[in-house]
Formats: sequence, C-alpha cells, structure tokens
Amino acid sequence: MAYVCLNCGKKAKSIEKSFIRCQYCGYRVLAKERSSLAREISTD
Repeated sequence: MAYVCLNCGKKAKSIEKSFIRCQYCGYRVLAKERSSLAREISTD
C-alpha cells in the first residue's frame, strides 16, 4: 500500500512501524493513496 505525504506530495511505498515520517521532507502526516477507479452509484 502506498502512502502520500501531505506536505510535499511525494509517494512512499512502505513505512516502518516505529518511524512514521516522510523520507524526503520529514513531515509526520501521511495519507493512504486513493485508487483511481471511478465508482458507479445508483440513485434509485
């Protein structure tokens, strides 16, 4: 599962459990990358 840094926007493929920081800028807030699949929702 890939993660995205909310500060610099770069992707991190994996993170260590004891050290959660961006590898590039050191920011501590990472989010899971969302899939690019469009979902169909019924309106009935």
